[in-house]
Amino acid sequence: MTDKIILNGLEIMGRHGCSEAERQHTQPFIVDAELYLDLSRAGKSDDLGDTIDYVAILGDIKKIVGGTPRNLIETVAQEIAEFLLRRYLLLEGVKIKIRKPKPPVKEKFSGAAVEIVRYRSAK
Repeated sequence: MTDKIILNGLEIMGRHGCSEAERQHTQPFIVDAELYLDLSRAGKSDDLGDTIDYVAILGDIKKIVGGTPRNLIETVAQEIAEFLLRRYLLLEGVKIKIRKPKPPVKEKFSGAAVEIVRYRSAK
């Protein structure tokens, strides 16, 4: 599938991490998502009903990242992918990237990230 909707740079406060401090105090997480689906019908009809409303997707991602604390951002990415594939039947696959720009480490670096790709057929 070459068609996709791309959502970049959604910043959400969350409490994910292995340390107690990370789970008690919110920190920023930045999410990028690519949604793989056939956009040809929407391109012809100009009707939101023939595609996926990315505002709804952003809301779903925000609820997951801002919700239950997890030890790993890998788990958060997996939960997002699974939820989106369950909820939006037009989706053929998703790519989710989560960045943690301010991890609590002594070294100076611009953060850690994970990126996963999941397809409906893999479920």
